[in-house]
Amino acid sequence: MEEQKRGPGRPRKVAGQVARWVPPEGWSRLVAWVSPEEKLALKRVAVEAGVSVADLVRSLAGGLAAGVVAPEELIDQVRRGTTVMEKIPTLFERDGDFRVVDRPRAECAWVFAGEGAPTEKVDGTNVRLTVRSGRLVRVEKRRNPSAAQKKLGIVDGWYADTAEGAAEDRWILAAADGTDVTGWPDGEHPCEALGPRIQGNPLKLAEHLCLPFDREAPVYEGVPRSYQGLREYLAGLESRFAPGAPAEGIVFHHPDGRRAKIKRKDFPKSA
Repeated sequence: MEEQKRGPGRPRKVAGQVARWVPPEGWSRLVAWVSPEEKLALKRVAVEAGVSVADLVRSLAGGLAAGVVAPEELIDQVRRGTTVMEKIPTLFERDGDFRVVDRPRAECAWVFAGEGAPTEKVDGTNVRLTVRSGRLVRVEKRRNPSAAQKKLGIVDGWYADTAEGAAEDRWILAAADGTDVTGWPDGEHPCEALGPRIQGNPLKLAEHLCLPFDREAPVYEGVPRSYQGLREYLAGLESRFAPGAPAEGIVFHHPDGRRAKIKRKDFPKSA
């Protein structure tokens, strides 16, 4: 079959001259090699933020230079850079722009079968608080197996102790200290640490605190379980933990421990 010739593209402003972006005076180029998985992760964050990957990297560097982002906030993340975090599966498959499409994920079939209880998804850091006689005696943070550990068959995460004075634990401990546990029963309580310096503070909280899943995670009634139904439901869902702020999403909890999630931002902006 004879190859079809491509038509002319957009004409250049100056014929014969390739368009180039000229950086401001004093700027230099930074080159980093990343894996395909890391590249996709960067692209996903950039898409959700509505910026290019280059702007995403520059905004991070700009935040460090301006003192908006503290270096110690990034140190632990850099040290854990090769760790593969165990993610709660999203209900639907994603397209090339990382938006969900109307195609349920096989591993989440139990949700569409009507199983599991829906609760509000909050974006923080997973921790565990141990309480004795109304007093906080231990603060732990979530750890998940690395890629190498997963190859050895280690698939479940665990909790590791935080350390007083450790920069990477500063805001987790602030959240724990800001939580009133006097009425909590003795035991270990899984929580989400939230606040101004944690995960961008999407709920716009004024103080750091820990939200216990086993005490303050009310179940939502009448949550739809279809693509369009969830899209419309989440578009107007208000957070129960921060009235006036939109809820980030929904997490379905199965009695056997399985979980599945869907976020408002997962859906494409236009129909």
